[in-house]
This record gives sequence, structure tokens and C-alpha cells, in this order.
Amino acid sequence: MYGAQIAFKEFSVTKGISGSPWAGFDQFERFFRSHEFWRLLRNTFSISLYTLIASFPFPIMLALGLNYVKNRRFKNTVQMVTYAPYFISLVVLVGLMLQFLDPRTGLINSILGWFGLGPYHFMAEASWFQSIYVWSHIWQNVGFSCIIFLAALSSIDPALHEAAVMDGATKVQRMRHIDIPGIMPIAVILLILNTGQLLETGFEKILLMQNALNLRSSEVIDTYVYKVGLVSQAMNFSYATAIGLFKAVIGFVLLLIVNQSAKKLKQESLW
Repeated sequence: MYGAQIAFKEFSVTKGISGSPWAGFDQFERFFRSHEFWRLLRNTFSISLYTLIASFPFPIMLALGLNYVKNRRFKNTVQMVTYAPYFISLVVLVGLMLQFLDPRTGLINSILGWFGLGPYHFMAEASWFQSIYVWSHIWQNVGFSCIIFLAALSSIDPALHEAAVMDGATKVQRMRHIDIPGIMPIAVILLILNTGQLLETGFEKILLMQNALNLRSSEVIDTYVYKVGLVSQAMNFSYATAIGLFKAVIGFVLLLIVNQSAKKLKQESLW
């Protein structure tokens, strides 16, 4: 928190944090007035919302499906196959994506060629970037994310399922009336936490996927801060810190709003 004051100063490495002159809100005003502001905000929010909406239900559905699998060997195989991508390095993952999506030798374009389609240069099209990012994120994280919901399902009283079976309830009805209400508190807590991190788009992966052709839709706040603060020849630590602090404040406000909304809806909340 001590370093956050750089955002309100004209920081100089030679003078240090305490010796640098105060600049007030000049760095924030510069960012708000820049031609990059709305593009960065739009890209960051669209990628984050897309990721949140698309990825949130899949771990729940996977956990519900695995919870009713009786064949232990099949269940363990599915768990291993879905968990494994989580442990792949992001550098390796993006490298695999680039190979699969290559317009000349990629597997995806080879399959499309069988149907007389393509080839498409997916990574060169700005319109494809967000979908590639989000669905690869789901593939990599869905198995690991469902662990929490499997744990929540295991804590549900088996007597509820036994009574439902005696009453002739189907598996779908048991999911709807027992399992989903049972895991709803955990789901709401995770939704609140994910909303608080809405602007955390995954800096490393986006940076690895970026190129000059898709920059229009792939440049987000995190990558812009990195370029302004560290990569640029005229490194501006104060400006980069101000942008990062702005992002943190927005995330905190979103966390408060969603938490209060959950309390008003009589759901679980963080406090």
C-alpha cells in the first residue's frame, strides 16, 4: 500500500517515493482523457464478462454429472482428463493453441478443409480473439474448478436422496430440488469472488496470444500497464501505477455491490 502513492506523484527513481513531488490526480486525468481509455475498458470488461458468464455453469454441470456416475473407473478417467489441462503451463498451452489454429498445418483448419471451409487465420482476426481466449480458459480450468462443487455435493445429507428415490424422483428432479439448492451457497460465494476479480483478465495468457493483428480486441488494462510501465522506452511508473490502482478500486466497488445484492436476495455473502 505504501507504493500505491506513486500514482499521485511524479515518481523519479533517483528521488525515490518519498522524495518525488506530488502530482495529485494528474495521472488519473491523463488516463481518463487518453484515446485508449474506452477501448481498454471495453476490451477488459467484455473479456471478463464473457469469461464469467461462459465458464461459471460448466464446473457445476460437470460436478453434477460426475456425482451420479456409478462406474468408478470411468469417473476417475473423466476426472483425470478434465483436471490435467489445469497443470499445463500457459506458455505450453498457448503454443499448442497456435499449432492447432495454424492456417496451413493446424488441426482445426485441416478438419474444416474436409468440409470445404477455410483456411482461417484465427489468431490474425480480432473478432476471434475473445472466443479463443474464453473457451480455451474453460477447457483448461473446468475440471479443477468442479472440485469445490464435488466437495459441496458430498456434504449433502444422503437421507434426502434416499427419501427422494422412495418418492419416485428422477435423477434430474433430485439435481433440481436437492443438489442445486445444496451447492447454491458455494456457487454464490464463488460468483461474488469472481465478480470482485472481474478486471483480472489473465495478463500472461493474453500477452502470449497478442499480436499486431488482433491488438484491437486483445489490448486490456493489464497488458497496457505492463507496456507503459516496463516495456516502453520512456517508462512511466506513476502513470502505470495510477491505471493499476484505478482497476483495483473498480474491482473493490464491484465486490461490494455484488455482496450487498446477495445479502438482499437472502443468499450467502462474504460479510
